[in-house]
Amino acid sequence: MANRIHQTAIIGAEVELGDDNVIGPYTVIAGPARIGDGNYIGPHVSIGGPAEYLGADHLAGWDGEVGGPGVVIGDRNRIREFVTVNQGVTEATAVGDDCYLMGRAHLAHDVRLDDGVIVTSAVQIAGHCHVWSGANVGLGTVVHQRTTIGPGAMVGMGSAVRKEVGAFTITVGNPARTTGVNTVGLQRRGCTEESIAGLTGFLTGKDPAVPGDLPEELAALLKAWAERGSQH
Repeated sequence: MANRIHQTAIIGAEVELGDDNVIGPYTVIAGPARIGDGNYIGPHVSIGGPAEYLGADHLAGWDGEVGGPGVVIGDRNRIREFVTVNQGVTEATAVGDDCYLMGRAHLAHDVRLDDGVIVTSAVQIAGHCHVWSGANVGLGTVVHQRTTIGPGAMVGMGSAVRKEVGAFTITVGNPARTTGVNTVGLQRRGCTEESIAGLTGFLTGKDPAVPGDLPEELAALLKAWAERGSQH
């Protein structure tokens, strides 16, 4: 299906668009950028603007200038009004599939969102952060640079996140502190009350082993989370 691009939107050089995307009025997408299929990108969105980084080149991407590793966005994302997604410095800023970025949210350079992440209104995520799949970052939260938010985590509104947020935890406050386990998120992933009880030690850091008897997809996700340190 063809893309629907408003006549006031600006699509810069080296921008690759898939199919069935909606791009709203006065949105600017600067290259290099690769955007998949079925995305809704609302009015006044800025994608691929220069990294807010002292050493970054500030190029006029809307006028055909291109530089940096750019931005990669997957499929079926909803990106609302006045969202900003800056291009990367060392690697592309990346958004997976099925994410929802609400109005005035900001993704700084080299941020990575995995699939199914919800970034609510006015959330500010600083450079080099990684938000794992299924996380939900609450209204007005600020996330310090080089911070990781684990899969399925719930971060309460107005939080100041300065250190790693664990998988399927509930975290809130300034500074943000973990207050419990995201049982609703685990139930949505197919967990029973018994399996949630068995997971609590792992999720709170008291037990390093991922328990058995979990839904296959969740088990794979938690195994990847447990092994993340060995990947660097």
